[in-house]
This record gives sequence, C-alpha cells and structure tokens, in this order.
Amino acid sequence: MNPKIEKINQEIQKQQARIEQSQARIKELEQQRTELENTEIIGLVRSIHATPEELAELLRSMKSKGVSSYD
Repeated sequence: MNPKIEKINQEIQKQQARIEQSQARIKELEQQRTELENTEIIGLVRSIHATPEELAELLRSMKSKGVSSYD
C-alpha cells in the first residue's frame, strides 16, 4: 500500500481513538453533573420541610401556572 495512504489511515485511527476517549469523558462528566444537581435538589426540598404531598402540590401548582426556572 502507498505509504502516504497508510500514514493517513494511522492518523485517522489515532483521531478516532481520541474522539472515543473524549466522548467517554463527556458522558462521565454529565453523570457527575446530574448527581450533583440531584443532590442539590434533594437538599433544597429537605430544607423546606414539606411532606411529599405538600411538595407534589407545590410542583403541580407551579406547573399549572407555567412557572419555570427559565422565566
């Protein structure tokens, strides 16, 4: 095989491996972020000392009023 083609093929394989490693790292970081967000949410919920029923009613009320964190 042409040495230039072989060199390009090797570079392609090298770059594909880097991409796979980067994608795996992104997935890991996204999982860490989700865990931290969940921990924060649980802490906020516990800080208001609401019963599960009260919390559910609060969330239903907010949803029906169209309240979101993006307003």
